[in-house]
Amino acid sequence: MTVSGTDIVELDRIAVHEALRVVERAENADWDRDTPCADWNLRQLVAHMTAQHLGFAAAARGAGLEAAPWQESRDMEEPARAHRAAATAVLAAFAEPGATEREFALPELGGSFPGRQAVRFHFIDYVVHAWDVAATLGVGLELSDDVLGAALATARRVPADPAVRGPGNAFAPALDVPGGSGQLDATLRLLGREPHRWPVAT
Repeated sequence: MTVSGTDIVELDRIAVHEALRVVERAENADWDRDTPCADWNLRQLVAHMTAQHLGFAAAARGAGLEAAPWQESRDMEEPARAHRAAATAVLAAFAEPGATEREFALPELGGSFPGRQAVRFHFIDYVVHAWDVAATLGVGLELSDDVLGAALATARRVPADPAVRGPGNAFAPALDVPGGSGQLDATLRLLGREPHRWPVAT
């Protein structure tokens, strides 16, 4: 299926479903595995993904300034189940009529943003986090060229300012992108990931 580059809600839905697919590949022994996200094992990464879904769902409905939705649950005995429930919630919120026309309060990003831009933030985060999980588990990522092209275009627009990159921020400093890099590889490098260390997922 060809996906319009402007249909950000659909692009996001595809990325979220791919993240769901790879998270649900995890078995009990996998949750303590290291991930491409420094200092997080797979359980901690999925806890973060779950909280971000719930936070963005709240923001889509005008409640982004409330602290509770953004907080990571301490009860992650069933990470895949919690993650699926949160993903269902955010996809429903983004699909509501007029959602992309609203302002989303995103305190972790320092302010409020037009809905379409906010959904694009969520989209790029879930392309990258889907890769994080796939890399951790040693499985390939299944995203179409349309989706990966939109992700790369978005990654190129993420500020490279050191003040918003590095520890405590969404992305690490950008890495050099070798000539001939594929769309996923280029996206990951622009956002500070090291795909050469996790070759199966790319």
